[in-house]
Amino acid sequence: MLSVAVRTLRARWAAFAGSFVALALGVGLLTVMGQALAASADAPVRTPERFAAAPVVVRGQDTLRVTTPVGVRTAELAVPRAVPAATVAALRALGPVVQDRSFPVRAADGPAGLTGHPWSTARFAPYALTAGRAPRTADEVVTTGDWASVGDRLETGHGPVRVVGTVRARGGTGRAGDDAVRARGGTERAARSDVRARARDFENAVFYTDARAARLEPRSEQVVVAADAAAVRAAVGDSARVLTGDDRRFADADPDRDAEALTALNALFGTAGGVTAFVSVFVVASTFAFAVDRRRREFGLLRTAGATPGQIRRSVLAEALLVGTLASAAGCALGAYGAPWLAALVVDGGLAPAWYTIGGHLWPYHLAFWTGLSVAVCGALAASLRAGRVAPAQALREVSVDGRVLTGGRRWFGAALLLTACATLSYALLTDPGDLLHRKTYISRPLLVITAVALLSPALVRPLVPRLPGVIGLLVRENAVAGVRRTAAVAAPVLVTVALAGSLLGATATLTEARTVEVRQRTVADFVVTPGSGTALTADAVARLRKVPGALVSASAATAVYTLEDGVALVKSEARAVDPGPLGMPVRLPVTAGRLADLDDGSIVVTEEWSRHRVGQRVRVWLGDGTSRSLRIAAVLATGTGESGVWVSAADAGGAAVDRVDVRVRAGADPEGVAAGLRAVGGARVLSRAQWVAAASPQTNRTTRLGVLLVLGIALVYTGISLANTLVMAAAERGRERAVLRLAGATDGQILRLTAAEALAVVGVGAVLGLLVTVVNLAGMWGALRLLSAPATLVVPWPALGVVTAACAVLAVGAAVVPVAVSAAVSAARRAACPG
Repeated sequence: MLSVAVRTLRARWAAFAGSFVALALGVGLLTVMGQALAASADAPVRTPERFAAAPVVVRGQDTLRVTTPVGVRTAELAVPRAVPAATVAALRALGPVVQDRSFPVRAADGPAGLTGHPWSTARFAPYALTAGRAPRTADEVVTTGDWASVGDRLETGHGPVRVVGTVRARGGTGRAGDDAVRARGGTERAARSDVRARARDFENAVFYTDARAARLEPRSEQVVVAADAAAVRAAVGDSARVLTGDDRRFADADPDRDAEALTALNALFGTAGGVTAFVSVFVVASTFAFAVDRRRREFGLLRTAGATPGQIRRSVLAEALLVGTLASAAGCALGAYGAPWLAALVVDGGLAPAWYTIGGHLWPYHLAFWTGLSVAVCGALAASLRAGRVAPAQALREVSVDGRVLTGGRRWFGAALLLTACATLSYALLTDPGDLLHRKTYISRPLLVITAVALLSPALVRPLVPRLPGVIGLLVRENAVAGVRRTAAVAAPVLVTVALAGSLLGATATLTEARTVEVRQRTVADFVVTPGSGTALTADAVARLRKVPGALVSASAATAVYTLEDGVALVKSEARAVDPGPLGMPVRLPVTAGRLADLDDGSIVVTEEWSRHRVGQRVRVWLGDGTSRSLRIAAVLATGTGESGVWVSAADAGGAAVDRVDVRVRAGADPEGVAAGLRAVGGARVLSRAQWVAAASPQTNRTTRLGVLLVLGIALVYTGISLANTLVMAAAERGRERAVLRLAGATDGQILRLTAAEALAVVGVGAVLGLLVTVVNLAGMWGALRLLSAPATLVVPWPALGVVTAACAVLAVGAAVVPVAVSAAVSAARRAACPG
């Protein structure tokens, strides 16, 4: 049987070429995704950066610890506590103490993310002067890197300063970066990446005098002390954290950024790998099914020659086994070559840390190879069962016209998947509609509907094929309906691509539109004032804003509250702390129970997704700085898109500083005069309502956008492969039809136009089915938004669907017309050579 399969592959290599390429590409992508997931499983331990040369660092408490019946639960505090003054005094008795301060700096023509520090902390990195001297007065600074030179004058949000010194930038790769350099193998591309990684500073810093830094940032969240660590721990007790050795990295800005980046990469590659597996199974199974269906006469002849159904099935499976083995091996080799390029791509794109590399793990190769082989065998299994049921008389009778539109298995599986999709969607809408707004959900859920519609698509071909005018239009419809299985096989990859494009892009656009409308509806202030530099407005600036004539001012601060759900899960909720009095005036919130006017220093406003959300109930919460409070629920808000958040009074801000001031113009006051008065306040950035809505409207983050593009790219590549393979096979077997048309008087040009029209009609069928799947999926998200009392506007990405459909049409027409044109040219050459 194996020898028969080998001879079959030799004779029908073109029919299996598409399956081979599709499977090899799928295995290659699975190998790359597996390697990427393996590389993103754990972040290496970072070495200290800003305090690499510091003896002992004492950091204010930045972690909330809550004891529950199942153990201690922890969460990072939204507002880390400053080191208590009493603790600093106790440390001064042990040795020299340097108080660290960090605050944002905005400089004209300077790099983004500038951070200010006192000069006395520079030696702990250690930074060394490369030019100039240390700052001595309030208007003198030292900068890192080469973006500024000694003598430059900089306009900053804290006033003009003069650069009196510069220090060399320090790369942020540490030990992990050195390991990455050795692991990349020294290729030219890797070498360039390593040079960038080593030269990249872990921060862009501006160093002020200690006195000036203390005025700009009074809080000191960490101090450096030159003393014995044991003595420091004894003096500090539970008031702060003592960091020594590698633990000093926790005093750096965002010490968990590597782990967070890898978590995002893990989700990205996991989703892309899942879609890759789905599409590869879909394409390979469809290709094998179509190839087997087109070989009914061959199987009928084998049955006439005495072959048993079992031998036919084993022959088909042996062919799949051979193709699967060769394609899987080729895919593993392709993945090994492509993995380093993917690593360089995500590093250069800023989605992964500079040390991130892919490679060195064996299990992704095993997983990809055996998955590919299983896909090939499973994809051919159903086709082999159908091949074994072919009878000699049936095969000889049904040559060009398909018999049953749907097999029993296809009908039942398609109906079951469609019912499952509807049932799970209904269950989600009734129990947890918010889950339908999550990225993993709206990427994975369409796959179920796509599979169901693809299985049932042969039954939908007849009503979807248009009735076109003219003889060519009549032939297009009759050929499509007569070869309904061929039509469904060609339309299936178009269905996948259009449905994925519409569902994914439509979901993100619908969700973004809902959030934008929420921002617009909830902002009723005439002006919104934000910090001109840094992350917070000073108390003096807020006081001056309140004194602007004709302005009604409501200041708020971004913070967080923590609560225990079911007594065991510590959950963080984003919150805003406001002045209770005018809360209802500048902000419109979706209140479902209670009154916003009842918010005071002992109450809280929560959303309906909280386990306790009845007005008058008391909830135990921890504020942004970890302070425990018992607060009464004053009002309940609709969940919406999840952006409603929690609202508390300014007294419960947990140390958070004001970062937003909503301003309404009093009746009869001049708006222009109010705006001028607001802009006169130093350190304030004044936005009109329209400007604020535009700035606050959500944008799709880079990881989500890259994930969607990666998924759509995979789908489009597979579509091209499947279309080309299926149409080339169909063209090869329809030579007799074209010969009959020529005998009837059709010219080569008319046959080419007929072929192109058939390809376009089939693409149209796939596009309509894809649009149907898109509408079903977006309707589910629309229903979830309505149930969550969020603005619900169904956004169909028509431009993207048009581009994807046009690309599919170009691929289909090219794959259909080229073989026919080549065949016509060969026939014409033969007729010219043998005119008799």
